[in-house]
Parts: sequence; C-alpha cells; structure tokens
Amino acid sequence: MQQISNVIRQMINISDTELDDFLCRTFTKTFSRQELLSRPGAIPNEIFFINKGIVRVIITDNDGIDHTLHFGLENQFIADYSCFLLKQSSFYSIQAVEETEVTILQRTAVEWGYQNLKEGNKLGRLIAEFYFVYQDDRIKNLYARTAKERYDSITDIFPDIHNRVPQHMIASYLGVTPVHLSRLKKQK
Repeated sequence: MQQISNVIRQMINISDTELDDFLCRTFTKTFSRQELLSRPGAIPNEIFFINKGIVRVIITDNDGIDHTLHFGLENQFIADYSCFLLKQSSFYSIQAVEETEVTILQRTAVEWGYQNLKEGNKLGRLIAEFYFVYQDDRIKNLYARTAKERYDSITDIFPDIHNRVPQHMIASYLGVTPVHLSRLKKQK
C-alpha cells in the first residue's frame, strides 16, 4: 500500500489517520498475464491503482476485433471512468499485459473518500483531470499526428513499453497494422 499512499500524498494533504481509514477499505489483488480485471457489459464498480505491471484497455468492434485504447502503468489509476461515474454498462475490457498487482478501490471506498476525507473531492477531481487530459491528448494524437509521430512519442507516454508489451498491441494502440509498425521501427 506504500505506492498508493505516496501517490495520494502527492495529490492532496491527508493525515495518517485519514489515509489509513481510507486504505483499509481497499484491497490488493494480483492478476495473471492476459487475465481480465474487468469485462464489457458489467457496470464498473472499481477503480484500479496499478502497483506493479501494465494493463491495457480494450474495445471490441462489431467484427470482433480488439482495439487497444490505452495502457496503464505503475502508479496510475485506471477504470472505465465514464461508465463508473454514470453507473452504466462498460464497453471496455481491462486486461493485464503482464502479471499485475493492483489496489482495488470499490465504489463504496470511493464514495466514503468523498464523504469523509477533507480533500476527498479534490483527490477525485485530480484523478478525473488526469484522465480527461490523457484522453484529450490521445484524440489529438490519433487525428492530428502521423503514424511516425505517434510511434516516436509513445515512449514519452509509456517508458519501456517496447520491452513490456507485444508489438501487435502497440500497433493497435497506434492505429496501424503490425506490418506498418515494423516499417516505422526500421525508420528510427
């Protein structure tokens, strides 16, 4: 719980007692490589904090093809935030790319934090702002940059990704085929 404690302390002013009271409502779980943390069709009731490992957010199109929308790395919160907030069925899967340990914040813990932490609302807002900025940058990246520019910048966003994530997942994230990704790598 040290990692999530450190991240929360960087985001808000919180006493040891408040932090302990909040974290006692969470739990840690390890997911195997390729195991799903969440599935489409269910209403998301958890936010995951990644202690160790990497996950990807996947959407499956009408033809049954998986598309990688996002990667989550250590010290990041990840969820289908929109559906979590709206209490709607998720369209996304969240999958462990490698063995991944997460701290799970169930909806009840999040709501407890909003009600009982002095800066609970600020914590929620900062997490939401991070997610909003990431999604906005992601959209700009997909539509306003070339595939080469997207490839060149991926390690700025996700350091060490090429050593941890299969190339077909990176290609999907970049919006290119695996063959085109190979060409981009050769151009570097």
